[in-house]
Amino acid sequence: MGRSPDDKSILEVLLTETALRLKAGSAYFERGRRYATTRQVKQLKVTSSALSAVVTGTSRYRVRIWVEEGSLSHSCSCPVGDGGEFCKHCVASGLVWLNAVKTTQDWPEEDQSAVDLRAYLSTQTKEALVELLMERVAANELFAGKVTLEAAKAAAVPADLEAYKQAIDAAIVVDDFVDYRSMYDYSHNATTVIRSIEAMLEVGHAHEVIELSAYALECVEEAMGRVDDSDGCMGEITGELMELHHRACLAAPPDPEQLATRLFDWAIHSEWEMFLDGAARYADVLGDIGLTHYRSLAEQVWDQVPIRQSHDDRIGSSSNFAITYIMETLAKISGSVDEQIAIKTRDLTYAYHYVQIIELLAGAGRTDDALIWAERGLVAFPHGTDVRLRDAAARELHRAGRDDEAMTIVWAEFEENPGSSSYEFLYRHAVAIGQWSEWRDRAVGLMRQRESHTRAVRSKSGAMSSARGDVFARPFLHGYDEQPESSELVKVFLWENDIESAWEQAGSGGCSPRLWLQLADLRQGEHPADAIPIYQEEIERKLGAKNNRAYQEGVDMMIRVRALMARAEREVEFPAYAAQVRASHRAKRNLMKLFDGEGW
Repeated sequence: MGRSPDDKSILEVLLTETALRLKAGSAYFERGRRYATTRQVKQLKVTSSALSAVVTGTSRYRVRIWVEEGSLSHSCSCPVGDGGEFCKHCVASGLVWLNAVKTTQDWPEEDQSAVDLRAYLSTQTKEALVELLMERVAANELFAGKVTLEAAKAAAVPADLEAYKQAIDAAIVVDDFVDYRSMYDYSHNATTVIRSIEAMLEVGHAHEVIELSAYALECVEEAMGRVDDSDGCMGEITGELMELHHRACLAAPPDPEQLATRLFDWAIHSEWEMFLDGAARYADVLGDIGLTHYRSLAEQVWDQVPIRQSHDDRIGSSSNFAITYIMETLAKISGSVDEQIAIKTRDLTYAYHYVQIIELLAGAGRTDDALIWAERGLVAFPHGTDVRLRDAAARELHRAGRDDEAMTIVWAEFEENPGSSSYEFLYRHAVAIGQWSEWRDRAVGLMRQRESHTRAVRSKSGAMSSARGDVFARPFLHGYDEQPESSELVKVFLWENDIESAWEQAGSGGCSPRLWLQLADLRQGEHPADAIPIYQEEIERKLGAKNNRAYQEGVDMMIRVRALMARAEREVEFPAYAAQVRASHRAKRNLMKLFDGEGW
């Protein structure tokens, strides 16, 4: 018997066809309608305030729509739904349910099954139930593994984990390639397996979990290069499995030396850095015996690593990353700064390696030693060196009261790389000793000198762009289509919040399009006329891109230009400007449609 309108659930009140259309938009709504009429919505379940379903398409997607705080919320496992949008699968699920309610005027809630399965199963014979379970065992590896494990436990015999391993293979091993769109289902399947193995740990099967989690990690490592892991799913899967393996080892500690051997072997040979932190992660399981054995294995390999003391020795140094990281981890566990430094000094082929030593010593309060290593680093890398080395060395010299020497180093960095980033570097050190004013004048002077020299060289070679004709009779923006040296000075003045100086510098020397736009945005409030030619230049760049997105952005910017012209009391100029833009780009049909929509 049908229900009266007063009997409607909150879901029926809120989930209407109009609501679906508004939440999804017309495009997703129509696609969802097609799904709803082609029987692609399965396993629809409903309560008074929620519905869930599985929708089949390129894959199987899980949909849920529910009422939360008086409004509809939704989720779908498809890529679109994963981004938070109300997708076609949500629409299809909602429409199927609405059609069912409309035709039957009633809908059983999820817990009101038409068939009482428990009552039915309780009437079956033991033999029939065994057959039913065996069919399930044959069809599902995870279920088969669980039953096999429980059977072995009951019989007090070693468990055969082959069924579980087959389930792991089915979920994780990749035969071809898993693309981005398929990664959600792939990671979901892998997570399902992990949860199943985790459940074994909760009921006392720690030994088996150690073996299965290690096996799963081997499968993950093999699959790493065959999946699109743009979203980092494999890292999460690996992390969960390593954590599960560690928990199982805590619950059923294996022989510490055997575990140390396994962890070290994996760390040293893994292409994906699995268990590279094994000594630290498993220290609570390995104990002194295991850590001692792990260290002995590492030292045997470390003894074979050649000592590299200069830039010329770099070849092959990257191949020692794993053993170096392992030795550093062991040194951190021991807490010995000298041991950590001894490892760092094995490879001094990069300036940053000196920085790491300086920071270790400074952090330990050994500032005199830190300064000694800073000076060694500068001798080893005197020119074109890593700015981090100069920064660390200057810091230690400041600490020692040798400010003039510190600023000599800082200035060397600026002189080699006169730009906005090195300007900020210079500022930080000069301000610290109260000398910014004099160093600022020197820095700006050098940047202007370099800019003038480069412009002169380009002018002689004919590389400098000449002013071009302007069909819209607006001032040519010098350097708009280039990335001239003046850009760095403009950046400096903007960093100092000196907008007027930045504007003058751009006007005399030019700057990059990005900076011109930044200046336009900053000046349009008080100087709308200054911003107009900049936006007009950018409009031409966008319309020249020849794609619909750029066309829309160009039209949006023309609307901004029209508003600025009105504020500058030049609104009479806009019709002629729009007409000339239209004439110049009349062959672009999609752009012309946008112009028609604006009445231009």
